[in-house]
Amino acid sequence: MPKTDKDSRHAEDSQRYGRYRKLQFDRPHPRVLRVTMTNVGRLNSADKVMHRELSEIWKDVDADPTVSVAILRGADGVFSAGGDFELVKELTTDFNSRARMWKEARDLVFNIINCSKPVVSAIEGPAVGAGLVCGMLADVSIAARDATIVDGHTRLGVAAGDHAVIIWPLLCGMAKAKYYLLTCERLSGEEAERIGLVSLTVDKADVQKEAEKVAVRLAEGAQSAIRWTKYALNNWLRQAGPAFDASLALEFLGFSGPEVKEGLASHLEKRRPNFPPDSPV
Repeated sequence: MPKTDKDSRHAEDSQRYGRYRKLQFDRPHPRVLRVTMTNVGRLNSADKVMHRELSEIWKDVDADPTVSVAILRGADGVFSAGGDFELVKELTTDFNSRARMWKEARDLVFNIINCSKPVVSAIEGPAVGAGLVCGMLADVSIAARDATIVDGHTRLGVAAGDHAVIIWPLLCGMAKAKYYLLTCERLSGEEAERIGLVSLTVDKADVQKEAEKVAVRLAEGAQSAIRWTKYALNNWLRQAGPAFDASLALEFLGFSGPEVKEGLASHLEKRRPNFPPDSPV
């Protein structure tokens, strides 16, 4: 049988994105690439491989002439349960790992900001860690009302780096950003929408359908106008680049200190942390 356009597109995608191991790809629309985070049995937590792939995918999306919009979701109804504790342990003991991961974390943020194509995130279940970075930096974020959003950096014992300082104050204001980032209080999707942290919420059963609807609408819109609007709006984030750089550097400085060791141990032992009562800073 002769090859269809769909067959040809699938073959091209396999060649272009076949090197990815923890990200899967499909096309709900000819101009929409759906990216699915997959870490089986680990609630799609971002291990070393996925973290690197999340930092690289946005450059590939940007360069792909067949893609107008990307959707990011997690497999099996779970967005991403956060960082992998084995990776965290490695960061506390190995300088080279910290240096490499710092660069990846920086690239992850700036690559999604600088991707010319709109990104839509579809958030179900827990959204933590590197997955949350992409979920919050997406141009349109759609969350289930019962989704759980948490930036857990200070609970782990490191500064809130990643994406939080560059985007949370713009989305929900400084007062709310400080409260949730300092305390690591969990937010439901419904509360996140109320304070402006996500674009909109729907019932869990409708998250993927709504994300596709928005993505298709963007894919069938005026591409130059949409991309230039994104570029101009993201200058707000580029202006916050120095604040982000400081937060990321301080996060990775923390990986060499005593607090993260206690934070990690408390997570592994499923208990409250007992942090040192004082700080040298």
